[in-house]
Amino acid sequence: MKNKILRNIEWEILVCTILLLAIGLVALFSSTQNSNYDELKKQILWLVISIPAMIVVILIDYELFNKISPVIYGITIVALIAVLFTEPINGASCWFSIGNFTIQPSEFAKITTVLFLAQVIVKLQKNDKDEINRFWKLLVACSVVIVPVFLLILEPDYGTAIAFISALVFMLFAAGIRKRYIITAILLVVILVPLAYFFILPEHAKTRIDVYLNPNIDPRGAGYNILQSKLAIGAGEAFGMGLLKGNQTQLGYLYPKTTDFIFAVIGEEMGFVVAGFVILLNIVLITKAVHVAKTAKNDLGSYTAMGIAGIFFFHMVENIGMTMGLTPITGVPLPFVSYGGSSLLTNLILIAILLNISGRRQKTIFAN
Repeated sequence: MKNKILRNIEWEILVCTILLLAIGLVALFSSTQNSNYDELKKQILWLVISIPAMIVVILIDYELFNKISPVIYGITIVALIAVLFTEPINGASCWFSIGNFTIQPSEFAKITTVLFLAQVIVKLQKNDKDEINRFWKLLVACSVVIVPVFLLILEPDYGTAIAFISALVFMLFAAGIRKRYIITAILLVVILVPLAYFFILPEHAKTRIDVYLNPNIDPRGAGYNILQSKLAIGAGEAFGMGLLKGNQTQLGYLYPKTTDFIFAVIGEEMGFVVAGFVILLNIVLITKAVHVAKTAKNDLGSYTAMGIAGIFFFHMVENIGMTMGLTPITGVPLPFVSYGGSSLLTNLILIAILLNISGRRQKTIFAN
C-alpha cells in the first residue's frame, strides 16, 4: 500500500513547496539580519514542527480526516469565537499568545472548513450530483463557509475571509454548480461592493481601497508601504541588488518586510529572475493541485483538492498583487515564503493533504 502511495504521489507539488521554502528562508535571512534573525529562527522551528505533522497526514487516509471534520470544524469555530476576546494586536483580535509565540486559529480553520465542506457537498449529492443546484442545499453548503467568514470579519481579518470564499468558489465549481448561480453571484458582487464601501466598511478598510486606487493621495501615510514596495521591486531589475544589499529592505523602508512585503524583498535583492520563478512555482503548484482534483479516486478527494487550490490561488494573487499595487493591501501572506508559524504549519498540512489524495488516486481522470 505504501509503495502504491509513493508511486502515485504528485511529487512536483512537493518539489515546488521545497523550492518556495528555500527562497523564503533566504529572504527571511536577509530581511532579519538587523533583528538578530529572530523571525528566521522561529520560522525554522515551525518548519521542524511541521515536517512530522506532514508525514502523519500523508500516511492516514484522507477519508478519515473528512469523517471527523465536523468535530474539528466545530473546535475551530469555538476558537474563532474565543479569539475575539483576546487583546487586539495592531487593531485586530486574531491571535492567541503562548509565551513568545502566537497562534492564529483562522489559519487552521482553513483546513477544517475545506475538509468539512467537501464532506457536506458529497452528502448533499448522495442521490444525484445535480442536487447541489437546489437552492436550499446550496445554501447549506455556503453556510459552512459563511460562519467562519462572519467571525473573521469581526476580528477583523478581511484577507483571510476572502481566502475562505475563494475555496468555496473552487469547490462549488468542481461540484457542478449551474451558470445561473455564477451569474447571480457576479451581479450581487457588483451591487454589494459599492454598498459595502459606503455603508459597511470601517474607515481604515476604505482607506486601503482608496490608496490601492491611488497610492499618491497619501504618500507619507497610507500609501507609503505600497510606494516603497513598488520602488524596491523596480530597483531590483533583472538580477537584483544582491543579498543583504537592498536599500528599501535593509534601511527599513519596507514594512512589514518579513510578511506582507516579502515578495518585494525578493524582487529588490534577487531580481526579476527569482521573483518570476516564485510566481512560476506558485502557478505550477496550483495547476498540480487542480490536476490532483481531476484524478482523485472520489468526489471527496476532488472537492478537497479544489478547495486547497482555491486557497493557494487567492494567496498568490493577493500577496504578489498587493506588493505591485495591483490589489488592495490586506495582510495576506505568501505561502511558504512569508514569515508566520501558523500559516506555515497550515500550508504544509494542506500540501500533505494534496499528497495524500494524489497517493490514493486512480490512474484515469476523475470525471464529475
